[in-house]
Amino acid sequence: MMIKVSGLSSLVRRTSMVAGLALALIAPQASSAATPNGASAHKAASARKVKVSTRSHAKAAKRVEAPLLLPPQSEPASRLIAWVAVEHDNGNLPYAVIDKQAASLLLFNAKGEFVGQAPVLLGIGIGDDSSPGVGAKDLADIGPAERTTPAGRFVAKFGRAFGRQRVLWVDYANSVALHAVITTHKSEHRVERLLSPTPDDNRISFGCINVGTKFYTGKLSPLFQRKGGVVYILPDTKTLDDVFPRVRLLPYVSAAAAS
Repeated sequence: MMIKVSGLSSLVRRTSMVAGLALALIAPQASSAATPNGASAHKAASARKVKVSTRSHAKAAKRVEAPLLLPPQSEPASRLIAWVAVEHDNGNLPYAVIDKQAASLLLFNAKGEFVGQAPVLLGIGIGDDSSPGVGAKDLADIGPAERTTPAGRFVAKFGRAFGRQRVLWVDYANSVALHAVITTHKSEHRVERLLSPTPDDNRISFGCINVGTKFYTGKLSPLFQRKGGVVYILPDTKTLDDVFPRVRLLPYVSAAAAS
């Protein structure tokens, strides 16, 4: 009886050893079979990270734009722009320089960086001063000679006009505003006047300054939205030094800044 039990025990031990060897042989195969799937998942995750990183870098690169170069300007406009830059006359506000003779607006941010240029429509009257009391008159009572866009330095801010329209007030007392081009009266062809290649037909308003809608909503409004800004309007008939006397000091302040 004891011999039979001993033989049975030996058989059990041999069976366990064989089973252990079988498991040892199977385990590496199972492990090697699982490895490719794990590697594939890892590679896929890495590829996704690379794609996300590439997109992030592309977006960052897209956001960084090269500064615009200021195109050639008239001598008065160039002098005024140089003076504002040297004297920091705009303070910490964005600003616009309007050359009436060229019917052009130049836009700068608070740092003095050039943002863009656009044609403008101006008052039909030739002159650099607003007629006394013109801001209190009805439009129908304002004669052609009174429909001038005044020259000078103005601190402009957004506010409401007639019909609850929101405009950038340049000279509130004399009802001079800067706003997107008006297309109410089709016979005036204001959009066509803006798009024409010369400034000869850009005199049509009662004194307000009209600019293209895309430029107004996309560039000018975002800059002036929060704190307003400064608007410099060059003269028609007066000299630049008459309207902006301190510009005469430009050679001296430039030399002082250089030293």
